[in-house]
Amino acid sequence: MKTSMKIVNILALLGLALGFSPRPALTRQTTRAFTTEPLQIGGILQGFFGKKDAPITETVYFDIAIDGFTAGRVEMGLYGSIVPKTVENFKQLCLGSKGFGFKDSIFHRIIPGFMIQGGDMTSFNGTGGKSIYGARFEDENFDIAHGGPGTLSMANAGPNTNGSQFFLTVGDTPWLNGKHVVFGKVTKGMEVVRKIEAKGSENGRPKVEVKIVGCGQV
Repeated sequence: MKTSMKIVNILALLGLALGFSPRPALTRQTTRAFTTEPLQIGGILQGFFGKKDAPITETVYFDIAIDGFTAGRVEMGLYGSIVPKTVENFKQLCLGSKGFGFKDSIFHRIIPGFMIQGGDMTSFNGTGGKSIYGARFEDENFDIAHGGPGTLSMANAGPNTNGSQFFLTVGDTPWLNGKHVVFGKVTKGMEVVRKIEAKGSENGRPKVEVKIVGCGQV
């Protein structure tokens, strides 16, 4: 059972288009992981010795509906002193202050034991989204390692391709260190995250619609 879950997680990582263009991202991740690109030693060492937490500077929330029914609220503390640009992007998308944001967007990819992914408020399928700075912005830093369930991290399609897509981990994911920018964690409502996780599948396709019906700053 443990072996099969590891295989599922590895396949999920390869499919973590984490978005914008799933097929090209799958090819890129495959070549990087096994053949052409140098190993990111900094990310690996960070997984063993790096910080997995930081001071919370502000808190935002999602109100979640699953299959049309209220599921509860998820609150996320943000690491504004470590990754201020990434945090500002996420916060403003929660507030909708730029005329667009996370409200009424969905979790389009849910993989039990791995992560739940959302933030594509333009295409709703993992191929879209945009930041408050434009289509994409750079990786701010990888100072914080993925710290297990509840870690909030940026989805991407390769280096320096952050937009609005994000994911919340529901398991340990040390192989993502040095590749995805961690900028917060769940502070309340992890039980709601588990409800979302339960609606996922091994291929990532949700069994029912999981929607962010409200969001903002606490």
